[in-house]
Amino acid sequence: MSPSEGGRRGRVLVVEDEDYVRESLREILRERGYEVLEAGDVPQAMAQLARGPVDVVLTDFRLPGSDGLALVKQVQALSAQIPVVVLTGQGTIASAVECLKSGASDYLLKPADPEALEVALSRAVAARALRREVLYLRGAVAPTREPLGQSPAWRAALEMIDAAAATDSVVLLRGESGTGKELLARRLHQKSPRAGGPYVRVNCAAVPTEMWESEFFGHRKGAFTGASADRDGWFLLAHRGTLFLDEIGAMPVGTQAKLLRVIQDGEFHRVGDEQSSRVDVRTVAATNTDLEKAVKEGQFRADLYYRLNVLSIPVPPLRERPDDIPLLARVFATEVAAQLGRPAPDLDAQTLARLGAYSWPGNVRELRSVIERALILHPERGLAALDLAPEPVGAAGGTLPAAGAGNDLVLRENLDRMERTLILEAHRRSGGVRRDAARLLGIDPRNLAYYFRKHGLDPDAPADQA
Repeated sequence: MSPSEGGRRGRVLVVEDEDYVRESLREILRERGYEVLEAGDVPQAMAQLARGPVDVVLTDFRLPGSDGLALVKQVQALSAQIPVVVLTGQGTIASAVECLKSGASDYLLKPADPEALEVALSRAVAARALRREVLYLRGAVAPTREPLGQSPAWRAALEMIDAAAATDSVVLLRGESGTGKELLARRLHQKSPRAGGPYVRVNCAAVPTEMWESEFFGHRKGAFTGASADRDGWFLLAHRGTLFLDEIGAMPVGTQAKLLRVIQDGEFHRVGDEQSSRVDVRTVAATNTDLEKAVKEGQFRADLYYRLNVLSIPVPPLRERPDDIPLLARVFATEVAAQLGRPAPDLDAQTLARLGAYSWPGNVRELRSVIERALILHPERGLAALDLAPEPVGAAGGTLPAAGAGNDLVLRENLDRMERTLILEAHRRSGGVRRDAARLLGIDPRNLAYYFRKHGLDPDAPADQA
């Protein structure tokens, strides 16, 4: 196995308090192509799961302070999609039955036979992949709310979506993160003749390059190490339906030619398959990046761009549809309150004014997050506790214009000035770490580059010189 194949079979969290046993398992699994994370007890294991996804948990039954059965139950509570394989040196029929009843996918005795261990893990990873595919297919019939809004810019986008729905043409949705592009993609599918078929969403930014062909096109059993069964890719899962390619601008250049062919011809090869497969799929793509600029810089293929840019639909940011903010705020407040088991809060004129004056860099997604945060953290004050007012940032120059300084109360100019100030301050406080800066601003890290470009800032400049 080459180094580039490491982790290709999946990510395994090994939970074992004995160092020598954990090291042995780590070597066995890495030799077989798994990526290995480690933990010595239940709290460490749950902390690892909180940091990022894993494909399977392999745990000892006896652990300090708790046991594998408790871990099985906690993992199931966190996500029933994560399989757990229990490994023990003191196995009994009763303990095996209890673990399996609690949700464990398998139960093995120590010392673990490498072949039996590999079979159990392969089976668990395959089952997780199957559950993931089922979830994608269920997304075709998942109930979704109608896109809300009556502002001219939003209505124009809806009219374009409805006009495009009756066709099979490729649609490209363009707009910032959090504006509702996926909501529009679902509306397009549901109003199309393909509404009875599957709707499959793919986040192109989250697909590892080395797994791209297998994820999109599928593979045959034995095509590579760990391919223990045939697997359908996303294009086959979306057959006679709609495939939504979110964050299309993040797709590696090296994979774009193969995507172009299947969009044009509906034809591709599964990994390890000599015969081609054909599908009938309607493609909808979305991006929050400037694809024309990416083409000029060699980061996006021109031929793929022109194939995607058949029906280009701009999705307006929330700051360009201020008339929709009261409606959206009331709907979100009602939904969140219902989830918390509380009555819907009132939105008084002062609260609505504050919402309307804010620039919403995170768009509709940020509006819902702000409302949810206020209702959770301040149940007594409710929406009066909306966290919108930026604190003074004197070092970055965040001040209101002096009274009488000409046209000093033009809202757009002052909002843009404050937005730039907040970007600079977040950059300074985070020490130039983009993920931390985005967290301070309450926006998606992938959206931060847009704001640097918008305000002519250099994201790579030292934090005190941006």
